[in-house]
Amino acid sequence: MADANDPGLLSAAQTSLLVDLYELTMSASYHHEGLDAPAVFELFTRRLPPNRAWLLTAGIGPALRLVREMRFEEPELSYLSDLGFHDSFLERLSTLRFTGDVDAMPEGTLAFANEPIVRVTAPRIEGQLVETLLLNQVNFQTMIATKAARVVLAANAGEPGSHDRVIDFSPRRDHGIDAAMKVARSAAIAGCAGTSNVAAAMRYGLRAMGTMAHSYVLSFPDEKAAFEAYLRCFPQNSVLLVDTYDVEQGVRNAIAASREIGCPLRGVRIDSGDLDQLARSARSLLDEAGLGEATITVSGDLEEVQIARLVSAGAPIDRFGVGTDLGTSRDSPVRGTLAGSAQALRRQADPAGPQAGLAPDR
Repeated sequence: MADANDPGLLSAAQTSLLVDLYELTMSASYHHEGLDAPAVFELFTRRLPPNRAWLLTAGIGPALRLVREMRFEEPELSYLSDLGFHDSFLERLSTLRFTGDVDAMPEGTLAFANEPIVRVTAPRIEGQLVETLLLNQVNFQTMIATKAARVVLAANAGEPGSHDRVIDFSPRRDHGIDAAMKVARSAAIAGCAGTSNVAAAMRYGLRAMGTMAHSYVLSFPDEKAAFEAYLRCFPQNSVLLVDTYDVEQGVRNAIAASREIGCPLRGVRIDSGDLDQLARSARSLLDEAGLGEATITVSGDLEEVQIARLVSAGAPIDRFGVGTDLGTSRDSPVRGTLAGSAQALRRQADPAGPQAGLAPDR
């Protein structure tokens, strides 16, 4: 029964219907006409999207697992019957398992325009039915991995650098549950240090990272009391948000709270204001207190251009928490068209004998 409030995540069987209707109607026609010879489908980008000189591939692993597990079970077959598909085609779907071959770039590989990212060689019906699924998975996750890679490069002054400079802070801005999970995974492929998304950290073995919000600080009589309460509960994660009121006083309160509780201060986070100037002030105060190892994390609507400016200016920032822009690729939210290019495989006559060898019919 249809449920208007269904959260939208699909089982392996239900994923079989994550397909444009015309993939099914074409496949039904192929079945009726006996057209199910091997074919090749290629996924590639015709044109790179704005502000992009390359793409970082991602989504291949999840896509291939879905393809491997895809199957049409009774609810899906019943629904297709209601849509008017003939019994003979539904019988074909009831036993369908992907039997083809998939060649793909490894995740984390640079890709350029007109360069195949995925190539599927399979009976035409099987290849047709996985096209939308592959596009759905590879398109979005490659878009996010590309954005995340740009952020990581900016944080490391244009070099790949260490995997400890950028944190995915995006789940509250991501476009839905599945997007939030895939963003965290794609960001990790691109070199992010961790994610604030606990579900993604658990599922993918990522590093869960985060501290507190301004609302936490506002829940206590004063900032120092909030810091002391937090340090009592999480001495191992003693990074404190210091910009709820005044950053310089916030750093002083963080230092005082850590001494009061007897807990080393691992770092501070600044979420607003002139991040260059405020980071310098915070660094000076921390160093004066003998806390040279304490880190400074900044956040607040960051993207790669701002981050590059901060790095170029020599701002003493150790980590960047990036949310909205990383999770939505705001400056380039559409990946350019990934096309499924079908090539029928035909027999090619060979002088040594009839029908020897296969060649693509372009």
